[in-house]
Amino acid sequence: MTYIATEAAPSCLVPARRFAPPSFEIPALACDAHAHVVSADSATYPVVANRSYTPVPTPESDYLAMLDGTGMARGVLVQISVYGTDNRYMVEVLRRHPARLRGIAVVAPDVSERELTALHDAGVRGLRLNVLFGGGVGFDAMETLAAKIEQMGWHLQLLVDARQFPDLMPRLTKLTLPVVVDHMGHMPVELGTDHAGFKAMKHLMVNHGWWAKLSGAYRVSGLGENGHDIAAAAVTDWAQALVDAAPDRLVYGSDWPHVATSPMPDAGVLRNLLATWIPDESTRRKVLVENPARLYQF
Repeated sequence: MTYIATEAAPSCLVPARRFAPPSFEIPALACDAHAHVVSADSATYPVVANRSYTPVPTPESDYLAMLDGTGMARGVLVQISVYGTDNRYMVEVLRRHPARLRGIAVVAPDVSERELTALHDAGVRGLRLNVLFGGGVGFDAMETLAAKIEQMGWHLQLLVDARQFPDLMPRLTKLTLPVVVDHMGHMPVELGTDHAGFKAMKHLMVNHGWWAKLSGAYRVSGLGENGHDIAAAAVTDWAQALVDAAPDRLVYGSDWPHVATSPMPDAGVLRNLLATWIPDESTRRKVLVENPARLYQF
């Protein structure tokens, strides 16, 4: 069964099934730390009404084929916003692959300790706050959820435009658990690394132990008509500034199946950007293997 698009929630494109070959040697146990799954069973797993887009089915089999096709031995599933706080499908996939996969869930502020324990047992290692797409849980829940998960060794993951960080700094700097920023801050990289939003993100990484995901290059910069021509100069400067700031607290993610974007990018091309962003092989290994192993407790 398909998911029905609406005017307010248009349908997403179908992701590619073939991927560009690697331009560098992918290390053993490399991890794609950001992707989503969508069940083909829309009756059992309905989407929320206040979503911002309507996904196409990208079930477990497609996801595992993407990991294999891009050379990733491990993966981290992030609860997709269209399912709201219904983590059931993601959890089912995690439970079938306990050695290979970890997850990031979305829960309500009143989540019980019992539910969090069940999520931990399934392989979840963090909670996502989302202020950019409908269906997410926002900043109002930040301190409440942080207090509930800190002793579990989990982290918060933020889908936020980094231009919001300067105004939020009094709250953000009080958090005492790890925090991971999605998609390099999800702000236009053409604004430059001297922008207050980038400086705030960098400050949080350098001085407060925050992390960032080297993901979503096509969300923070432009794509050409063929889906491959990412505006290289600006996004490379941005990514390399993050690598210079905190190479021990970066992970890579494909952001597959690339929801709510057009044209459709190639996950292989996105992975190959790491060769430009991180020319040093040992640092790439940190980002692909050592850092995610530590953050997600593989």
